[in-house]
Amino acid sequence: MLHQSHQRFFVASFVFGVALLALAVSGFLVTAAQQSPAPSAPQTQPQQPQKKDEKKKEDKRRDNRQDSVVKQDPKPDETDPSQVVKIDTDLVELDVFVIDQSSAPVTNLTKENFAVFEDKIKQEIDAVDRREVPLSFGLVIDTSGSMRSKLQTVTDAGLNLIRSMQKDDEGFVAQFKAEPELVQDFTQDKRELEDAMGELFTSSGTALLDAIIATADYAQEKAKNRRRAIVVISDGVEKNSVVKEKEVLEAIKEDEVQVYLVGFIDEDEGAGSLFGKNGSKRAKELLQRIAEDSGGRAFFPKDISEMADIAKQIAKDLRTQYVVSYSPTNPNKDGTFRRVSVDVKSKDNRKLIARTRQGYYARKEKPQP
Repeated sequence: MLHQSHQRFFVASFVFGVALLALAVSGFLVTAAQQSPAPSAPQTQPQQPQKKDEKKKEDKRRDNRQDSVVKQDPKPDETDPSQVVKIDTDLVELDVFVIDQSSAPVTNLTKENFAVFEDKIKQEIDAVDRREVPLSFGLVIDTSGSMRSKLQTVTDAGLNLIRSMQKDDEGFVAQFKAEPELVQDFTQDKRELEDAMGELFTSSGTALLDAIIATADYAQEKAKNRRRAIVVISDGVEKNSVVKEKEVLEAIKEDEVQVYLVGFIDEDEGAGSLFGKNGSKRAKELLQRIAEDSGGRAFFPKDISEMADIAKQIAKDLRTQYVVSYSPTNPNKDGTFRRVSVDVKSKDNRKLIARTRQGYYARKEKPQP
């Protein structure tokens, strides 16, 4: 009897001990769970930070555009003070193309023939030069389905522009359908650019405005040379762009990139495009404004056979420009847009026309570190 009671006591004690151990383990797990952070469920990337990042990129892009408007002091060589050369950081340089009434370039003008106005206030011109400067240009080709029959002729004209490149010139090639695509980035190698022209192919979609703003920004940010231009060839039908007309015109104001537009506009175009009922008329007006605001030029050939002569004219335009330099009377670098106009008069009283960009943004002073 005693032996049996000892066994029962031992069993009861063992069961009680196991129960206490289970309670202790359970309490430890609960405490650990309360102290440890719960694993977060997978989440998609929030949109607001992405928008802030895009805004930072846009601000940086505007700063880059503004920085290109004026000459900057070179970084001084601290090891050799005698090599420090000071230049006027307020100097504005305008590329000016001058033609007569027959659209022939005028190449024999001097400083006395020019007058520059900034916000309607006459400026004192420091210098006028007609020097051959290296070019950074881009060929931006519409390869939408509606351009299929024109693509070979357009490609041939682009090849002629590439072959006219001179020492230190550089170029890039882009195409656009539903969205713009960089086929060949900036290079001085003519063969690479020619090969890129051979890679163009047509497909559906036309994002004309997106292509203009994207390639103008690319040229402004990546070009090595001060004189920059893009040559955009399209049938002017706009269907797929995300940006609006106002955004493109504003970007052109900020970019120091001349835009040359060749538009094969269908005069019979009706409703169904971004430009509405009078599509062909509005397309022409918009392309003209974009070109003129940038100091470039718009061409509207009636036939594809005119493309070769247009390519030659664009090459001549880019090579026969004056560089007009002046120091603005308004010294404030407040980020505002300064509207610029150039008047030109000849000694023989011929009527002359000067083309240049419509203005620039006065670069804000960056805070000292």
